[in-house]
Amino acid sequence: MAKGQDVHKSVKKEPLKTAKEKRAEKREKKAKKG
Repeated sequence: MAKGQDVHKSVKKEPLKTAKEKRAEKREKKAKKG
């Protein structure tokens, strides 16, 4: 059970990071276009 919870935590943390990275990429693209 503990292992399953750990996996869930890491899985939940990763999407948050990727989402932030995606936003940063969008900002960089906009800055380059502007």
